[in-house]
Amino acid sequence: MPKWLAAALVCLALYVLFFAGLTRTGLLGPDEPRYASIGREMARSGDWITPRLWGQPWFEKPALLYWMTGLAFRLGLSEDLAPRLPVALTSVAFLVFYHWILRREFSPPAAGYATAILATSAGWLGLSHVGTTDLPMTACFAAAMLLSLGQPPPKKAAALLGLAVLAKGLVPLALALPLAWHARRRLLDPRLALVFLAAAAPWYLLCYWRNGWPFIQTLFIEHHFGRFTSEVLLHGRPWWFYAPVLPAALFPWTPAALLLFRRDAFPDPRRRFLLLWMVFGFLFLSASANKLPGYILPLLPAAAAMMGLALAEARDTRPVLAAAAALLCATVPLASILPQALAAGLSRVAFPTFHWTWLLPMLLAIPAWFLSRPAAVACLSAAVVTGVLFLKLQSFPAIDAVSARPRWGRIESRRNEACIGGIHRNLRYGLNYYSVTPLPDCEDLPKAVRVE
Repeated sequence: MPKWLAAALVCLALYVLFFAGLTRTGLLGPDEPRYASIGREMARSGDWITPRLWGQPWFEKPALLYWMTGLAFRLGLSEDLAPRLPVALTSVAFLVFYHWILRREFSPPAAGYATAILATSAGWLGLSHVGTTDLPMTACFAAAMLLSLGQPPPKKAAALLGLAVLAKGLVPLALALPLAWHARRRLLDPRLALVFLAAAAPWYLLCYWRNGWPFIQTLFIEHHFGRFTSEVLLHGRPWWFYAPVLPAALFPWTPAALLLFRRDAFPDPRRRFLLLWMVFGFLFLSASANKLPGYILPLLPAAAAMMGLALAEARDTRPVLAAAAALLCATVPLASILPQALAAGLSRVAFPTFHWTWLLPMLLAIPAWFLSRPAAVACLSAAVVTGVLFLKLQSFPAIDAVSARPRWGRIESRRNEACIGGIHRNLRYGLNYYSVTPLPDCEDLPKAVRVE
């Protein structure tokens, strides 16, 4: 295949995976509309230091995502595109870097396989479509870790780790403890500390100077140490929670993880560093009292890199690639239950009745078994791209129906007559975002139109 055609196909695949349909659904969940509201307020007010949610200081997360969203609003992007496009761009920029660094450190085939795995994995794709802190933090954190493969951390790694701290506080510092062990002989280099502090410290110091102790109390005591030790924030999960979440996040490439159990899978320190990155992060996140599926995202670049290396070097990869192809049979039922899962939670979903057409992706196991390794990986990647396009066309309208956007469209013309009754907080935060000025509570100010 000519290089220009291959490049064009890759660009088309990236567009379908990360940019197509970004605004086909309204903002989802409790976090995305809140973060977007803060970024919009920063753009409107010009105050880029104190995060404010509907007029009140809000210190649960640092400022990096708000700055990205606020800049998008300043550039004139719409209320649905401004929170999401910066995250999607960050995702694709990281994938370009990811391929480059793995190609430099290992080999072109390993870099290609690993990038294909990461770019088409369920966890990476899902969090590249929402305006939350997980993807920006992971991109900065993972870039810092990868720049330190096989060498002492350069200044760029220190700067990127500082940006990760600006994205999600102390979490990336804890996850970077394998890097601290790996680079322990250079940790006393004052230049690294200065670069890190130059990236991370100014906003924290300015926000504390303006807001005092409540900033420290909320961000660090309640939402760092409290989140780790207590279930008071309503995200309490059992210690084994991430055991099924991590394989699900790597869907459909999960079977390739079996190749990591070869005797010669970790022959050099760089690969052992990737393994330590993933294992330590998994144990650390599992020890936390509060758990959400998105917290596992910083482990995926390490997992995909190890799986890509294994695919490039294993003697026979046909069984795992055929198994990955067979897993794509779940695409259609997943597309049908996704809107329900987002609306009511996975445990409350009614699984659809089996239909024989679900098994059609099994046919992909044939080329996965008989084609050359690069062609088989390309075939599976193309199948994922097709599946994502199907999901966006089939499921996104139904997902939009469970967001606050269509509800706001029905009441916008009568907003002065509307109040909020008993609705789930996800919808309330979404309505507050689209209305800009939150609608009053019906118990406090009854009105003619009651939103239930």
